Amino acid sequence: MSRLAEIPIPEELIARARGGEEAAQAEIYRAVGPAVFALTRRLVGNRAVAEDLFQDTMMALFQRLGDFRGEAPLGAWLRQIAVTRCLMYLRSPWHRARLHWESGDEDGALRSTMLSATPPTSADVLDVERALAGLTPVGRAVVWLFEVEGYSHEEIARLFGRSVSFSKSQLARALARLRLGLAPQEDQEACTPI
Repeated sequence: MSRLAEIPIPEELIARARGGEEAAQAEIYRAVGPAVFALTRRLVGNRAVAEDLFQDTMMALFQRLGDFRGEAPLGAWLRQIAVTRCLMYLRSPWHRARLHWESGDEDGALRSTMLSATPPTSADVLDVERALAGLTPVGRAVVWLFEVEGYSHEEIARLFGRSVSFSKSQLARALARLRLGLAPQEDQEACTPI
């Protein structure tokens, strides 16, 4: 899957979608939908919440398509909408209160929300999903935005309303935690002796 900002959408298709042509809107939806959902799912971790944010983002796309000026690719503009909605959710006091209430401790709540992700298809994917599950929502979002979506530390800092050092430190901590989660367990035997 390519990054959302790199998905080519022809100008003529955007113009037809602006005019309300359902076939053009459906074509745009098919082109960008999987990447938008992957982004929202990775940022919030919970599949049900990601589905809601995905629908909200896609509705905003078609409602605000007339505001799109074409100064950047449509995917980049849409990515900004999706990221903003995800970060609004993650900053929500209701989200934080729910996490705290569900587990009684913040770390356990953060892990429990991540484990509802789509079942993996291989052992490697399972390891990555588990490692990502161990990150805080902010750490997971910073890793995904920097490593996958290609945001700079300056852009991430602006999104969070924080300093560049905030972005760098969050990334460093999250990557260190990922390394620990993905490191082989040296004290466990790989197979049972015969």
